[in-house]
Amino acid sequence: MATRRLRAFKRWMKANGVDCSDALNLVDDQNDGVSVRAFCDLKEGDVVANISKTACLTIKTSGAREMIESADLDGSLGLSVALMYERSLGEESPWAGYLQILPVQEDLPLVWSLQDLDSLLSGTELHKVVKEDHVLIYEDWKENILPLTSSLPQNVDSDSFGIKEYLAAKSLIASRSFQIDDYHGSGMVPLADLFNHKTGAEDVHFTHESDTEADESENDDAANEATDEDDPSSKISSSPEQSFEDVPGENTDDEAKEEEEEDDENSSMLQNDQSGLKMIMVKDVSAGTEVFNTYGLMGNAALLHRYGFTEFDNLYDIVNIDLELVTEWSTSSFTSRYTRARLALWRKLGYTGCESQNSEYFEVSSTGEPQTELLILLYILLLPDDTYNKLDLAESTTGASLSKEGRETSSSSYEITIGKHKFVFGQSGNDILLTDGVCEALLTIVDKRESLYGSLNSLEDDIVRLKTCCLPRDRRVYHSLVLRVSERKILKKLRSYIHTKANEFSGGKRRKKMLPKS
Repeated sequence: MATRRLRAFKRWMKANGVDCSDALNLVDDQNDGVSVRAFCDLKEGDVVANISKTACLTIKTSGAREMIESADLDGSLGLSVALMYERSLGEESPWAGYLQILPVQEDLPLVWSLQDLDSLLSGTELHKVVKEDHVLIYEDWKENILPLTSSLPQNVDSDSFGIKEYLAAKSLIASRSFQIDDYHGSGMVPLADLFNHKTGAEDVHFTHESDTEADESENDDAANEATDEDDPSSKISSSPEQSFEDVPGENTDDEAKEEEEEDDENSSMLQNDQSGLKMIMVKDVSAGTEVFNTYGLMGNAALLHRYGFTEFDNLYDIVNIDLELVTEWSTSSFTSRYTRARLALWRKLGYTGCESQNSEYFEVSSTGEPQTELLILLYILLLPDDTYNKLDLAESTTGASLSKEGRETSSSSYEITIGKHKFVFGQSGNDILLTDGVCEALLTIVDKRESLYGSLNSLEDDIVRLKTCCLPRDRRVYHSLVLRVSERKILKKLRSYIHTKANEFSGGKRRKKMLPKS
């Protein structure tokens, strides 16, 4: 039986151009919120929702549009103002029936206390990222939102634009907004945002009417193109070079005026665009089954960061090893000058790690395999001085005319060629880089990465604790532990990967050191 707020939402949809198929069953759960299930069997291609763009809450449709645009705010910042403004109006907002179905905020790490962040996420990929988010978001609020409170309409309480309210709005936008079109940008899309996520298992797809119309006309377009190719008249005056306005020095003022008029016309066309949004089934779903959307293929760190939940055995999980951990290991064994020189050569040879806001890092896949760039860096850090000097001299003399992938030789060795010099890295693939020294260094770095989780709880302790969690009461603890366990399992796989590769050569043919080849 539908709850009171769900009945109110359904009445609002009917009055505001949101057509929800009778085949969809909106289920309101006290603990899990609203989800979508199939009343009857759904087939691929079924259109289960039509949504008017005017029903979407965007900067362009909000009553705060003038205030937002006067302050030159756009993107998620402008949309946050629109959402806070409409919420401040209460029942007077045109979106009141929709907003009352939403939670006050999504329980993303973004809205957690610093105490929870430190106790639950320490050592994980999210810990430092979310703390940096807090700083940046506060700066955004202070610089862009706070000044607006001095010029709000009389019926709007300035308390509705506080930092807590801004964080709440950001959490909803991060987890629920969709890209609508070029005119509206991103916005809150009623009904579409009620479908839960399942990685790699999309049942329903959010799209535009124009997209489906384009798909239907593809064959016609192909036929027309073929006809045009056979028709000589289609080629007359078709290239820019044949256009009179392209002659240098002529009609430049007219061109500028025409471009301005064209921009205004395009903007007007976008504004008057009456096409709608659709939710279309992309596979069959049986009656009674939940209907899932997908937010993309992402690991648990990204899911928890953006949507507030995690998934067991997520194939897209990764662990990052910061470049800082590598340089810490190196400077503990060598001098800082030595480390800087070897790192500089690695960069000159065309290698980099992955980059985020303020750091550089290397990824370890869900199977425990390290990023090749990390292995190459460790290899260069451990090169004998004479080999390093020859490689550095060759690079400095000839420049970085280097293929980062190298190439296989007939003896399955890996060569980097710089000028007349060839440097051999042993055997093909990542195995070539896993010398005894590299393996030992990598194991030490993995231990450093593992230590970030703290020494009080082992992986086994985390697994036991995870099994005792009770949802929804322990929601934050549960999802934090799923993330911690998934990351620590990957580090365990990385250790196994290193030991396996090292043991493949024990007692047999040893891997060769990197030696110059004449």
